[in-house]
Amino acid sequence: MSKKTNWIIGGIVIVIAAGAYLTFGHHSNKSSAKTVTIGVMAGDKNEDEIWKSVSKTAKDKYGITLKTKKFTDYLQPNKALSAGDIDLNAFQNYPYLANWNEQYKTNIVAIGDTWTTPLRIYSDKYKKVSNIKSGDKITIANDPTNENRGLHLLAEAGLIKIKDTTKATPKDITENPKNLKITPVDGSQTASSLTDPTIGASVINTNFAKSAKLDVNSAIYIEKLNKDSQQYFNFIAANKKDKNNPVYQDVVKSLQTDKTKSLVKKFYGTAQLTVWDYKK
Repeated sequence: MSKKTNWIIGGIVIVIAAGAYLTFGHHSNKSSAKTVTIGVMAGDKNEDEIWKSVSKTAKDKYGITLKTKKFTDYLQPNKALSAGDIDLNAFQNYPYLANWNEQYKTNIVAIGDTWTTPLRIYSDKYKKVSNIKSGDKITIANDPTNENRGLHLLAEAGLIKIKDTTKATPKDITENPKNLKITPVDGSQTASSLTDPTIGASVINTNFAKSAKLDVNSAIYIEKLNKDSQQYFNFIAANKKDKNNPVYQDVVKSLQTDKTKSLVKKFYGTAQLTVWDYKK
């Protein structure tokens, strides 16, 4: 075999090897880059079904392997995200994130809304908000986020007026025509407070209402979707540097589908509402 022929064969081998690297090596890197881990709070089987559906859409439509990592402590998903242990998380609302970034000096941002759980007013005494009597005691959750939200809900229901603030406390009440005694308590105690004969009504988060076996349809007032409540929309979050990552944006698109919407409605009815297409 001539030296010239050897060079030609050698050249062909190199080209084939290079092509194989570009085809298989590049595919491998791409596949690895499209595995995304999202942190969520451990929930019920219905939530698992929703995320299973989102993962299937991510895989079938965008080639993304979406893995969920479950947490039981609300402090952990943002810590894990900032540390790079997960790529995204989905569990919080805007006031919670704002407080978190301020307290822990992190740069976490929302990249796509998901759903919201409307806050409700319940009562064992009354069938309508308008029936609440002068001097009645109303319990609300005492943590900063839900205290503010509870007061805004009472204002929306026409029971009080408050200052235009995102950190409202009872001190920010400007009008209280029925002289209601707004009483902050631990959130886990809002539902049980209804058994107290001195309590006229209580503002109760849906998770505590469910734990207390309260029928969400028995609420005498339900939070509306408006400029005040949109701050309580939940969302998928990422570190700020990854805000425009196209793979993460495709994860958002995988969740924001008619399929997800139908599953949320099937499992939760009006207790949980999808909000990504809400016009702000």
